[in-house]
Amino acid sequence: MIYNEAEAGKRLDKWISESFEGISRSMAASLIEAGNCTVNNVIIAKNYKLKTGDEVSLIIPNAKPVGIIPEEMPIEIIYEDDDLLVVNKPRGVVVHPAHGNESGTLVNFLMHHCGDSLSGINGEIRPGIVHRIDKKTSGLLLVAKNDFTHTRLAEQLKNRSVTREYQAVVSGVVKESGTVNAPIGRHKIRRKEMAVNGLNPREAVTHYEVMKNYENATHLRIRLETGRTHQIRVHMAYIGRAVLGDEVYGNGKPKWLEGQCLHANKLGFTHPRTEKYMEFESELPEYFLKLLGQLRER
Repeated sequence: MIYNEAEAGKRLDKWISESFEGISRSMAASLIEAGNCTVNNVIIAKNYKLKTGDEVSLIIPNAKPVGIIPEEMPIEIIYEDDDLLVVNKPRGVVVHPAHGNESGTLVNFLMHHCGDSLSGINGEIRPGIVHRIDKKTSGLLLVAKNDFTHTRLAEQLKNRSVTREYQAVVSGVVKESGTVNAPIGRHKIRRKEMAVNGLNPREAVTHYEVMKNYENATHLRIRLETGRTHQIRVHMAYIGRAVLGDEVYGNGKPKWLEGQCLHANKLGFTHPRTEKYMEFESELPEYFLKLLGQLRER
């Protein structure tokens, strides 16, 4: 891969983690330190600052098994072939196992469903989660079964050629469709939260379209141009129209809602193997329709 002029001076480990969405910065640093990355055919340090025209070569070693217990779960598979899956994640399901959520996650399900057909892009044998959605957000997720697919899908995300559309119900009346272009970083005080112009902010662009106005709420169609953590929730709160049910960035919710009213309903991408564009949609879930049914029309 030839390094481009636009980001000259960026650290090698940081650039790798940003170029391949499935590789974290710590994983990038480990690969560099293990000699699996060269610049102009020379093994280099992780803090090397790239120059225009540098040729970067990255080798992903064979993955190691991880101690994640495969679990059978009632998760809908929208599409599957030898290279990838599109799944419809229910609200309340965490994507990756973590402290407090060691089981019942999407990865536990994929370990059961995929068997030995797993991506190892993160250095461990596990399904290749190419992008994520929050625990309390429902909808479509793209999963890579092998490193070839994972790498190329991550490149599409970086190049912003993946279609990711959501539907949401937000507080207040949004009179016109529009765009929020405001960088997002880690909150300077509450480190589990994100914020516009937070620590180390990165470009974040969200497009929204008014579908229907209600008395004190608006049904929106939202398209992501970038994919920062909590992007839609942060941007909607930033313009004073927080997603209904958002307990972190919003104010109040119906007691039964148990999470933000946000659903990833459309996903489109170019298949890495066939090079054909594919697009999938999922219907609005029951909780979303129930909320719409309770709102008063203007």
